[in-house]
Amino acid sequence: MTNQELIDYWQKAAKDAMDTANTLFIPGKYHHCLFFLHLAIEKISKAVFVKNKNATPPPSHDLLRLAEIAGLKIATSRKLELAEITSFNISARYDDYKNQFYQKATREYTNKWLKIGKNILTEMATKL
Repeated sequence: MTNQELIDYWQKAAKDAMDTANTLFIPGKYHHCLFFLHLAIEKISKAVFVKNKNATPPPSHDLLRLAEIAGLKIATSRKLELAEITSFNISARYDDYKNQFYQKATREYTNKWLKIGKNILTEMATKL
């Protein structure tokens, strides 16, 4: 695969994950919605990594780490947001955290983070 094909692949995967997050919000599947929000940002981060580094991105789910190694300048407030969104991946996957995450993932909380996540996704997409 060429670098452009990899970028296109990650962009398409990010869009698909974001579409899934939006779809899951409607019936109230908030914990799953947040998990797919994380996936969307992870995938767009990997597209930016390929563009900036001309290399295959590492197999990481840590959004802050991915953004930093992709060479993005990140404001402190955005770093905190990326750290919170990274927790959606862990919390949605592991039984030890699932119950707490289900309680945390209310409609209001999820709506707030969907808006933040969409902004992050849009910002990162402008780097491609």
